Amino acid sequence: MGSNSLPSVREIRRSQRADGPAAVLAIGTANPPNCVSQEEYPDYYFRVAKSQHLTDLKQKLKTFCQMTSTEKRYFYHTEELLDAHPEFLLRDTPSLDARLDIVAAAAPELAASAAAKAIAEWGRPATDITHLVVSTNSGAHSPGVDLRLASLLGLRASVCRTMINLNGCSAGAASLRLAKDLAENNRGARVLVACVELTIVAFRGPEEAYPHRLISQAAFGDGAGAVIVGADAVQPVERPLFEMVSASQTIIPGTDGVLTMQLTEAGLDGHIFTRELIPLAGQHVEQCLTDAFQPLGIMSDGTKWNDMFFVVHPGIRGIMDHIDGALRLDPGKLAASRTVLREYGNMLGATLIFVLDEQRRRMEEEGERTGEWGVMMGFGPGFTVETMVLHAVASNLDKKN
Repeated sequence: MGSNSLPSVREIRRSQRADGPAAVLAIGTANPPNCVSQEEYPDYYFRVAKSQHLTDLKQKLKTFCQMTSTEKRYFYHTEELLDAHPEFLLRDTPSLDARLDIVAAAAPELAASAAAKAIAEWGRPATDITHLVVSTNSGAHSPGVDLRLASLLGLRASVCRTMINLNGCSAGAASLRLAKDLAENNRGARVLVACVELTIVAFRGPEEAYPHRLISQAAFGDGAGAVIVGADAVQPVERPLFEMVSASQTIIPGTDGVLTMQLTEAGLDGHIFTRELIPLAGQHVEQCLTDAFQPLGIMSDGTKWNDMFFVVHPGIRGIMDHIDGALRLDPGKLAASRTVLREYGNMLGATLIFVLDEQRRRMEEEGERTGEWGVMMGFGPGFTVETMVLHAVASNLDKKN
């Protein structure tokens, strides 16, 4: 065969790419069984932390809990587990190994629960999954959650695995951004994204010298979310829900100390400076949206953000309020985000997948029609803003069709 009859690298590359955009094909979520109401949480927390004598701190936690707008949260850890690990309560006592051992066993199981729901909705066998993206702020093993999850789901040995660790609350958006690129650049690829979070890595008792650290105890919960992403849907089995049109990441200069995380001998630690953090998203959200939509040519200069739907990581209630104000949104535009925050609290990277599922449910079951174009946004350490333009596949989000 002559060399001039061989395909060029450019031709090979073209054949490797998908024809159409990546799309969300299925969504699944899961939580541990242990549920604690936000109203009861201060009593629960100070009881399990053996700190009921710290009445002033308990009152502070009650105030923080009331500020969140959360009604209940789910946790893998129970009173029995915490009783068995008194070292978890003390910041100056090494406990990281024990925490990570718990996560290594529990995180893949919870992730598998969410993924199994997504696979069942997708309608194709798990062995058709070609890529696996797993994100967590809880684990630090290799092989890690990804390998155990692949085994639990029966994925094929050739599945291409990627782990994302310690990306904070933006991990869900970052994982979906990666999944979009994988699906569009590998013809026929089907990417399973799994985000799983267990707060046992960060649970500790109250400290009289650092009352502000109770904020994290009032805000975070456990959960797992899974999404299957692929391009060029196989009809009639696959049902694209949201096409993933473009994705970008922006770092706000001078904000790297506002939200921090690090693994320490006493577990996952960090700082949340809420006074600086809460207004940040609102101050920059409109510019991030403009930068995302204008190059696509689908929005005019007189864009009204109320014509779009929103899938936004809620963080804490104040962040939502600032975004509402900055974009002059109609009441209820962030309802999916607020509902998830109310029902589950902040589950870090997994939260955004819960919001995506809630927005899908609203569009399917309630006929919520807020335009075919929307945006997904995640916020995390950096301070990092992840932005993805979504296009709703209306025929698949309307059960009447």
